[in-house]
Amino acid sequence: MKKQHPYHDESMWKGAPPTNFEMSRQLRERMTTAEILMWNKLKNNQFCGYKFRRQHPVHKFIVDFYCHELKLILEIDGKYHDSEEQKSEDFKRSELLQFQGLKEIRFTNEEIINDIDLVLKKLEQEINPLPQH
Repeated sequence: MKKQHPYHDESMWKGAPPTNFEMSRQLRERMTTAEILMWNKLKNNQFCGYKFRRQHPVHKFIVDFYCHELKLILEIDGKYHDSEEQKSEDFKRSELLQFQGLKEIRFTNEEIINDIDLVLKKLEQEINPLPQH
């Protein structure tokens, strides 16, 4: 029997602490314009038939959007993520989430606000990399 690493959790929450569930509820009440636009395209399984969750606790983080079936995280980055310090923190976070078996895709607020159709096309290419015939 294969021994599982003590920090690897197969659940959809990856061991998220209880406090993150309340915080995620609060974040859902104060979504940014870009997050609202994206959520309007993802909710109710309307994007390629996949269920996405918003402001979802995963491990010690709260991710903007999460699809458990795809093990996929979508992050929407504002200007805050442009600083070198934040880029370093984001990199560490991404490594930890990848260790949990998750894939992370990042878009900027501007990409979503200025051309959400292109964002959705890029996202679909990540989900379905081979062309459909």
